[in-house]
Amino acid sequence: MVYVNTTENQASGPLPAVGPIPPGTTLDGRINTKLFTATLLGGYRILDTPDLTLDTLGGVRFWHVSNKARINTLGLSRDHNESFGWAEPVIGARAFMRMTNKLSWQAQATIGGFGVGSDLAWSALATINYTFTGNLSISAGYKVLDVDYDHKGHVYDTRMSGPVLGLTYRF
Repeated sequence: MVYVNTTENQASGPLPAVGPIPPGTTLDGRINTKLFTATLLGGYRILDTPDLTLDTLGGVRFWHVSNKARINTLGLSRDHNESFGWAEPVIGARAFMRMTNKLSWQAQATIGGFGVGSDLAWSALATINYTFTGNLSISAGYKVLDVDYDHKGHVYDTRMSGPVLGLTYRF
């Protein structure tokens, strides 16, 4: 699952005279975007050795986007709000390799959309994992999530990337 909440504020001015807008006018804008996405995957193990596993993946990814925009000028303000979401098929692969009894790495890549939801969405994740006990491990890595959605006037075309941290408890 991923949740992102971003806000951008901009001010422009003084502006030149444009139509009824007097010279020296300033324009302030604020945009707030919230994204929630969740991916549900099932897998089939095609390679299973003590030190290396390889899985094929398939499932569905759910998206929900909410945008709020406000523009202020000359003591007037205008608001625009929109909210939209979609679900799309996803396929992928995951590899896990044990380097020592305590240290391992994992890589996962998915691709989806195919015009059913977004035109195209993909993700890539790589982590290094350290096992403390048979039940507890920690992971650190990097993830990229990219989506290109344009449907019925709603557009969401973005790439997010950054570090990831994880804690796993097996019971």
